[in-house]
Amino acid sequence: MGLELVLLLVDKPKLASLLERTWHDVDVAMEAAELRPARPKADGRLVRPFDIDAEAEWLDWSEAQTDVDRSLPLHASLPTCEDGEEGLLHLMRWASPGSWEVWEGRAFLYFDVLLGRDVAHVDDLYAESTWSAIREEAGKRTETELVEAVVLDWMQRREALGETLDEHRDPRILPTHEAHVRATGSLSYALSRLSAEGNLVGIVGREHLTATAWGHGAWNLTNLLHDGLPSSE
Repeated sequence: MGLELVLLLVDKPKLASLLERTWHDVDVAMEAAELRPARPKADGRLVRPFDIDAEAEWLDWSEAQTDVDRSLPLHASLPTCEDGEEGLLHLMRWASPGSWEVWEGRAFLYFDVLLGRDVAHVDDLYAESTWSAIREEAGKRTETELVEAVVLDWMQRREALGETLDEHRDPRILPTHEAHVRATGSLSYALSRLSAEGNLVGIVGREHLTATAWGHGAWNLTNLLHDGLPSSE
């Protein structure tokens, strides 16, 4: 189905605390699994790597950085790395309760319904203006209402294409329906958490592609490395 769009929920105070520690300190603490008690609680409705996997991702990346002063705080040392954004993204994943992830092809369907208009291009899925509109529209429907609207739109699209809705004729109907319900519901849930919890920020990105494009405005990863965490946050 292609690449996945990701909405990563990041706990801002937890991230700030990590960035204040020295690179060496974080490496040692990750190796010893000492940071686990301070990690945000995993949210069962969202996607999150296990502690051991998140630690390994950071440590593997860290080991490959050979020309860095590990005695400095991470907020000072990461900007000196050629791909410091990648390291910052690993730390964001550590400081996250979870993320919403969906295939890009399905994101078009969900966003079309949520925004009441066609999202014309894949770049629009990641645009700051699109996500500002999504945040604004999300609170206008309950999770159940959004799920029902998406499922109805999906069914109507299939009918317009002459595709069957009979699960006996197409065994993919039921699992696809369940996937739409689950993905739409968890999107609504993630947006609700972002709206209700001031300690969280949503970082939008594309899985397996450059970390420099993750995040919007002051929370774009390159901007964060250059300017630091927004003071108003």
